[in-house]
Amino acid sequence: MSAVPLARPSSSGVAPGDAPDDGFRVHLSNFEGPFDLLLQLISRHKLDITEVALSRVTDEFLAHIKAAGSSWDLDQTSQFVVVAATLLDLKAARLLPSGEVEDPEDLALLEARDLLFARLLQYRAFKEVSAYLAGTLEDQARRFPREVGLEPRFARLLPEVTLTITPEHFAALAAKALAPKQAEVLSLAHLHAPAVSVREQARLIVDRLRRSPALSFRALTGDSPNRVTTVARFLALLELFREGAVAFEQVTALGELTVRWTGSSEGELDISDEFDVAPTPSEDHR
Repeated sequence: MSAVPLARPSSSGVAPGDAPDDGFRVHLSNFEGPFDLLLQLISRHKLDITEVALSRVTDEFLAHIKAAGSSWDLDQTSQFVVVAATLLDLKAARLLPSGEVEDPEDLALLEARDLLFARLLQYRAFKEVSAYLAGTLEDQARRFPREVGLEPRFARLLPEVTLTITPEHFAALAAKALAPKQAEVLSLAHLHAPAVSVREQARLIVDRLRRSPALSFRALTGDSPNRVTTVARFLALLELFREGAVAFEQVTALGELTVRWTGSSEGELDISDEFDVAPTPSEDHR
């Protein structure tokens, strides 16, 4: 196919004014001119997409961007990436087998309409909307609200104020609105919960396990009056395990935890008091 010049509307079917020159021109063996014109020729079936070397077009655009240096246009670059991706999808659809069709021309027409035309309309819509928003913002930036009262001819149109409540009711509403609000009180009860001794809970657990050598953790903590006591009994079990007085069994992960007594049947156990001693100020600061 011979090269399609920009100044030949008879060979391309597109007048030169239809595709504005955005600064980036394509130089191929079968086409030479602005990138927008190449896109229009492909969309109007004046140029076969399979005969366009998209890799060469990409190389030329990269060279165009590098030549622009620090003044390269981000909007132009973004548009090229999207359009090039569209052309690549269209070319892949034309080259790859797509099943049996009765009329290949109809398939090509559907591909061009659904894949290329829709996106071209999207680009045009976004450009027109962005131009409209930019122009509107510029126009409205020169407008300022007029901070004056109503003109007399409009003030006369306002309805008369009609009060439907009695003075006593209005006074009651005013007293309620002007009454001082009661300050909200944040409860600190949770900060002053009674301390639970781990040693005492350990003695309770030892007594129960000596009477029943195997109990579940649920049974040992079922009568806990609060969560703090449950935690204290858990810590007591850890202390007993460290002393070798109990053993744990759990058949399945996250299943029932069974506690077995392995210590002596009588005598006192020396349980650490590290959980029952209040921290010193220096330790609390750390």
